[in-house]
Amino acid sequence: MLTRFKSGCKCLIITREMSKQRSTKNAKAPKAISADTSSTGSVVLNKDGNVVIKIQAKPGAKCNNITDISDEAVGIAISAPPTEGEANTELIKYLASIFGVRKSDVSLDRGSRSRQKTVIVSGITTDQVLTKLKGEMEN
Repeated sequence: MLTRFKSGCKCLIITREMSKQRSTKNAKAPKAISADTSSTGSVVLNKDGNVVIKIQAKPGAKCNNITDISDEAVGIAISAPPTEGEANTELIKYLASIFGVRKSDVSLDRGSRSRQKTVIVSGITTDQVLTKLKGEMEN
């Protein structure tokens, strides 16, 4: 659009209309349905076939113990102090002894410096993990 001002100069003004396309930012994506429906939210199977356990660690306890199993996380009291990775090492040893697997089959995925941790266990199923965690909690 060409506009002429009173002073005699010409100015070109370009206008642009907004696109009529719908925004995909607010569109709801379909939720993924887990293939393993028997597991709780804290113990799930990942795409590689390994068991992923969300853990709420409680370091500095008197003894190692499973305190709670909920949809958010598995509460585990650890006897080691939370310094220099001692509690993480003790957690790995404790979980390997509960599940009857090697320490190398249990690895800390996330949360090395946090109380909320994610642990990956290979060579065992989610049903076996839940059964062994519940059995240990009752002892």
